[in-house]
Amino acid sequence: MSSKIRLIKNGSLVLPDKNEPIEGDIYLEEGVIKKINLETDSRKKEKAGGDGVIDAKGLLVFPGLIDMHVHLREPGREDEETIATGTAAAAAGGFTAVACMPNTLPPVDNQESVMFIKQLARDCPARVYPVGAISKGRAGKEMSEIGEMVHMGAVAISDDGSPV
Repeated sequence: MSSKIRLIKNGSLVLPDKNEPIEGDIYLEEGVIKKINLETDSRKKEKAGGDGVIDAKGLLVFPGLIDMHVHLREPGREDEETIATGTAAAAAGGFTAVACMPNTLPPVDNQESVMFIKQLARDCPARVYPVGAISKGRAGKEMSEIGEMVHMGAVAISDDGSPV
């Protein structure tokens, strides 16, 4: 989102502490949320408009979406996708985070692989949550070091399409 946007008004806000969307306004400074106003009376008095204002009437406004199954392909298949290009595409589509599957070359089956992904993702526009492989090499024979991968930041385990 452009840092020139200063107000998203009249949106149906999907908030983690509410059971259903609630109409409200979001105030931003330099692309950072500074205030969420849900008070009907004060919102009616304010007639903000013009440049930097988005009228989101009839639209859902989310804090961010997470794609729990992406194939970033790095390391090993950078010709198809990289962590940088995949997260840029995710962010352009409104996703603030992705969980990347372990079907890379080599597979994400150890703590070093998890660290590699996390280091490459540091400056990306969407957060990257590595998913570690259940088995070494995704071969379904020997269990990988799941505890070590979780300790380094893997958020889930999967052999992603390979039988275990």
